[in-house]
Amino acid sequence: MSGAESILGLVLPLLLMVVVFYFLLIRPQKKKDKAVKNMLAALKPGDRICTIGGIYGTISRLKDDSVYIIAGADQKEMCLARWAIRSVEDAPLENDSEPLV
Repeated sequence: MSGAESILGLVLPLLLMVVVFYFLLIRPQKKKDKAVKNMLAALKPGDRICTIGGIYGTISRLKDDSVYIIAGADQKEMCLARWAIRSVEDAPLENDSEPLV
């Protein structure tokens, strides 16, 4: 009986740590990954986006793993990897076509 209690005393805290680790780290990361995947799948031309580099632009066209955006005061088209998009902006910026200088 003493041997079973000592094994239970060792395994129970370890099991508790695994459960806490799952709920504090793994599960939230999976939810975040799923949200990002859904956001990238829902991209469409005309969406206003922000890249991981801080570039704001409007999607002009999409390909499999790349996105073409129009950005800057001179309205140049850039090709970006789809994974480089951080977020889709809800509202366009005021005076978007005016230079920031």
